[in-house]
Amino acid sequence: MPTQDELDHRFLDAAYEEAQIGLSEGGIPIGSVLVRNGEIIGRGHNRRVQKGDPILHGEMDAIQNAGRQKSYRDVTCYTTLSPCMMCTGTIIQFGISRVVVAESRNFKGFQDVLSLAGVDVTDYHDGRCEHMMAKFIEEHPELWNEDIGE
Repeated sequence: MPTQDELDHRFLDAAYEEAQIGLSEGGIPIGSVLVRNGEIIGRGHNRRVQKGDPILHGEMDAIQNAGRQKSYRDVTCYTTLSPCMMCTGTIIQFGISRVVVAESRNFKGFQDVLSLAGVDVTDYHDGRCEHMMAKFIEEHPELWNEDIGE
């Protein structure tokens, strides 16, 4: 039986794969997966650039791809970057109980807001995600600033 740490890394790997897909499509490399009882129920990546949709962040895409659920209370959201205010609000709105973040160095996000709302937050400080985001921000500052509303 895998430990929680092993499961977290397995699902962060899946979120990282989503981020790489987004990058290969010319988008912002942020990926997310939603997991219930050890199974991925939704996968997504930031597709703002690809779809011309200002709210299609990685977490939002994963939630859309999970479809309607009776409840999200037993779901964990794995994301390659700390969630922005919009995604934080959506996570809280749907009652997602746990968020696992690969990195928060390049964008602090609103992990404190999630915690205050009772969401269990774990930040792994994943070096590969930190490097991927830092490189993207350096190469595409205009897309990054647009993504975070600056």
